[in-house]
Amino acid sequence: MNSERIKTLASFVSLEDNVLDVGCDHGYLSIYLYKNHLCASVLASDISSSALDMAKKNFSKYQVSIKAYVSDGFESVDAYFDTAVIAGMGTSTILHILDNHKCPNKLIISSHNDLFKLRKTLNKKGFKLVKEASIWENGHYYSIMLWEKGRQKLTKSELLFGISKSRDYYLYLFKKNKELLEKVPFLKRLKLRYLNYLLKGLIEKK
Repeated sequence: MNSERIKTLASFVSLEDNVLDVGCDHGYLSIYLYKNHLCASVLASDISSSALDMAKKNFSKYQVSIKAYVSDGFESVDAYFDTAVIAGMGTSTILHILDNHKCPNKLIISSHNDLFKLRKTLNKKGFKLVKEASIWENGHYYSIMLWEKGRQKLTKSELLFGISKSRDYYLYLFKKNKELLEKVPFLKRLKLRYLNYLLKGLIEKK
């Protein structure tokens, strides 16, 4: 539980939050929140009963009292929560989970793909991007976002690259796009050049 990703997810949680850790997997985030008294309450859920069994074993091992649900997102959770943490899955799955009347007004989200679609869809659904961090761990960047109900118009650059203002992250994306330029068809090259034009502007602001 020394993961920077877990610590960053936890740092977006407030003391008054009643948290549901969706797709909790081994339950390490839930345990970290509980043990460090970082929120008012914490629940855990996972669509996989085997993953939830592993989480329950860890709850017992670390001596924490956390109620766990086998649930497709919020669907089968019958206890109160006002904040959802959804991390470690793709954007399509996350948007499926959020398309539910139980969706709370505060979301802490980390998707491993299609961040543009995630930001654009949530912004259209009436959520504002309050905070974002780009964390390098295990050879990957993880974008961790805090969303709250409210009005906001994100710029094209913000939709594409987020609001972390991390120069290292922008440089990483710039170099990655540059490496792809000679490997993709002509039309995709034009798109990559456009993305790098926007990234260059962000990098030069630093």
